[in-house]
Amino acid sequence: MLHRLSPAHGSTKNRKRVARGSSAGGGMTAGRGMKGQQSRTGKGRRFGFEGGQTPLFRRQPKLGGFRSPRRIEFEIITLSALERLESGTYDIAALRAARIVRTTRPVKILARGTVSKKLALTVHAASPGALAAVEKAGGSVTISK
Repeated sequence: MLHRLSPAHGSTKNRKRVARGSSAGGGMTAGRGMKGQQSRTGKGRRFGFEGGQTPLFRRQPKLGGFRSPRRIEFEIITLSALERLESGTYDIAALRAARIVRTTRPVKILARGTVSKKLALTVHAASPGALAAVEKAGGSVTISK
C-alpha cells in the first residue's frame, strides 16, 4: 500500500537546528567559527572568486587557439573498412553508395587493418602504408584532386 511506505530505519535524520542555545549543540557561533568572512551574514562572493588570486577564467588565454585556414579535414577510411567490399573498382561515389563514405569531406585511406582483395580505388589521399597494402593485395590507388 502506497500510504504505508516509509524510509528504511536509520536512513533519514532530522536536520541540525543551529543557533538555538548551547545545549542544542549549535549555539553561540552556530558552527561558523569565530570571526572572518565566512562567519558574517551575506558572506557570498562572486562566482569564480579565489580569495584575491587571479581567477581561473582570467588565467586562461583570451582567444581559443589557432586553426590554419588551409587545413584540410579528411574523412578517414581504414583498410579494415575496405575489406568489407567486393573486389572491383571504386571511386568516391561508389564508396558513398556502399556506405563506406558518409560525409562530403575529401577521403583519405589509412593503413589500419589489412586488405586481401584486389581493389582499384580513386580517392583524394592515402598514407604510404595504405598504398603499399593495397598494391600488395594486387590493387591500385589513384589520387584525385
